[in-house]
Amino acid sequence: MNFFDRLHDRIRTVDSVVSVGLDPDPSRLPDHLQDHDLPRWAFNRRIIDATHEHAAAFKPNAAFYEDPDGWAALEETIAYAHGKDVPVLLDAKRADIGNTTRQYAQLLEKADAITVNPYMGRDSLQPFLSNEEAGVFVLCRTSNPGGADIQDLELETGEPVYERVAALADLWNENDNVGLVVGATKPEELEELREQVPDLPFLVPGIGAQGGDAEAAVEYGLADGVGLVNSSRGIIFAGEDDGEDFARASGQAAKRLKRRLNQYR
Repeated sequence: MNFFDRLHDRIRTVDSVVSVGLDPDPSRLPDHLQDHDLPRWAFNRRIIDATHEHAAAFKPNAAFYEDPDGWAALEETIAYAHGKDVPVLLDAKRADIGNTTRQYAQLLEKADAITVNPYMGRDSLQPFLSNEEAGVFVLCRTSNPGGADIQDLELETGEPVYERVAALADLWNENDNVGLVVGATKPEELEELREQVPDLPFLVPGIGAQGGDAEAAVEYGLADGVGLVNSSRGIIFAGEDDGEDFARASGQAAKRLKRRLNQYR
């Protein structure tokens, strides 16, 4: 089974398309965890315990782990999530040339899927694309305001750059392992991209703190029921002011988001 087959089964098992973003900002971790050897791992473990029943996937962002203790925390986090039968999508946005990108692709020896940056073209993504069991989510239309600086540029064909990226990702999907990252803040674009690439699952960020459109995320983000709608800060820091009981609020937030999204499934 490839990643999207496993994700399909997970979605059915927990009746959820929620992706919980594990972005343990050290400055926001509870005080009582700061004395642990790996505070980010201690935090993630409690979040996973509280949310896994509502999570189709966990999505750690590599930016919060890029130091020696962080990588150790990430390895523990991935192993623990797998122990709960939850797939892990590493939000790393990697790509490069030659042996560099082959090194980046080794991240898939631990994570089940990864986000990649298509700016350098297919050869920079080939080591990811050739991994038939892994999921590869190609950055396409992002939810940040500055995304328009490049993504909205019009090509000679009349299409914007982000639509060309979607078309290329569809061509690159020879192993049925490619998805797109498409933000939820512009629902009309979600709809247009779904019409363009009906078979590619989307990872839809921007639902939580960024205020994206939940209905559009579900209606257009899923391909044959498979896709992910992500919330990070809105879930993991829901109990930021609750002291040692912080994870309870995270579990409740994940459950609420699942119910909210399931209204539209």
